[in-house]
Amino acid sequence: MGAPDDEYYYLFKVVLIGDSGVGKSDLLSRFTRNEFNLESKSTIGVEFATHSIQVDGKTIKVQIWDTAGQECCRAITSALGLH
Repeated sequence: MGAPDDEYYYLFKVVLIGDSGVGKSDLLSRFTRNEFNLESKSTIGVEFATHSIQVDGKTIKVQIWDTAGQECCRAITSALGLH
């Protein structure tokens, strides 16, 4: 197991953006829970997960936001300048 949630050397914040049905949620599930499900359902709104890994003895924490590929989440891509 990694360090407690508040102890880390680096923190990366990642937003998964893309069209609906391309596998953003599957990528999140695989990275954070080491699971993969071919029968996964589309995300509604936004899903959030964190995962910590060890690199060269340092704890790296990753916060991942999984957005729905639907029109309602297009404002996120615009706000980030990714249109």
